[in-house]
Amino acid sequence: MKEVARLSALRSLLAPLKREGKRIGFVPTMGFLHDGHLELVRRAKADCDVVVVSIFVNAEQFGPTEDLAQYPRDLERDSRLLREVGADVLFAPPQEEMYPAPTQTYVEVPALAARLIGKLRPIFFRGVATVVTKLFNMVQPDRAYFGEKDYQQLLVIKQMVADLAMPVEIMSVPTVREPDGLAMSSRNAYLNPQERHAATILYRSLMEARQWLASEALSPHELEQRLRAKIEAEPLAKIDMIAICNAETMEPAQNSLPQRTFIFVYVQFGPAKLLDHTIVEAHERKGATA
Repeated sequence: MKEVARLSALRSLLAPLKREGKRIGFVPTMGFLHDGHLELVRRAKADCDVVVVSIFVNAEQFGPTEDLAQYPRDLERDSRLLREVGADVLFAPPQEEMYPAPTQTYVEVPALAARLIGKLRPIFFRGVATVVTKLFNMVQPDRAYFGEKDYQQLLVIKQMVADLAMPVEIMSVPTVREPDGLAMSSRNAYLNPQERHAATILYRSLMEARQWLASEALSPHELEQRLRAKIEAEPLAKIDMIAICNAETMEPAQNSLPQRTFIFVYVQFGPAKLLDHTIVEAHERKGATA
């Protein structure tokens, strides 16, 4: 695996491969890798000739009171893990390489980004869309791989690529979970053993919500209230948001559940804010309406 930190080196490395017609797969990350990230690399390896992974903790997506300074970093460990799964190139630029001057140009997807996480973290998706655009321009991949755990982010990236006619195919990979159901996340490293155990309530409550909908015709409000009660029964859980939405648009459900119902939970355990979701199709629930 080649490791580069400068754009000039990255382009010199990739240019002859592109001329040879090699298919370039790209996995953008903020590092402190877990098996969810590594599964993206594995998928890219299966689909592409060359796999590039970036590691960059993007300050542009963190608010002033968020965990930028505390975000876990371990480049040596990440490099070792990437070598083990067969990544071909690691691009780990320093801050001054990604942002050599104060940013004056941003990329935004207002409608999708204003909802859910965007309500709580107003600059988050602008920062994500901007840095991903920069990385796409730097790497110029044929395919880019994103996890479905960050489902709203995935929708924002897909919309951005479609609207700006970017020549990259966005590939989504299902959420990778721990044996007890907790979605893998770099922020799980913040949790002490008690908080880690408590965090399993997210997956357990979502699976119970699926069972409720399979046996009962519930309104969005009824579903949200049941979920809230379930999660609040865990003393270490502090709910930031529960939302029942249209899985395509992120619009909140009103009087009835949409055909594809997106059930979203965003909950704090100790220092970590964790998100999870499930999508329930119309045929999976009782009393579905068009």
